[in-house]
Amino acid sequence: MSLEQIVDLVRSFDGAVVLAPDEDSGAPEIAWGDFFFYYAPDAEVPPRGQPFATIITKDYPDDSESQLDPPGRWRLNIHAGPAKLLELVGPGPHDLSAADVFLPHPVYGALGWVAVVNPGEKTMAAASHLLRDAHAADQRRQARRRSPDH
Repeated sequence: MSLEQIVDLVRSFDGAVVLAPDEDSGAPEIAWGDFFFYYAPDAEVPPRGQPFATIITKDYPDDSESQLDPPGRWRLNIHAGPAKLLELVGPGPHDLSAADVFLPHPVYGALGWVAVVNPGEKTMAAASHLLRDAHAADQRRQARRRSPDH
């Protein structure tokens, strides 16, 4: 599945917003070309919320172990939760630059973020399910926040 197919899949989720920073967005240049996926039924990115998934297309200063700078490399990141992460990746060690395998996110793995460099045949079906699950979990979190009991 291509990067564009993943973006299209997430756009098909009820209430999903895809933030794609570029030169005109006012976002920092480092974020240009990346994608941030939110549950936002009002089409406004939540001011306090975190994305439920991202696609990163380059190395960041504090996140270069996936080796994303060579052309054609990118990484899908999904908030799966610590239990699901451990189920998918095992205890390690992990080659964080390996492609088409589930890995702990190089920076946010301890928070339950799973990563896949260049998702392909081995990971795409499960990654699609993880994206749906992460979207549904974000939807539930936001419903709890809006609840008068919360």
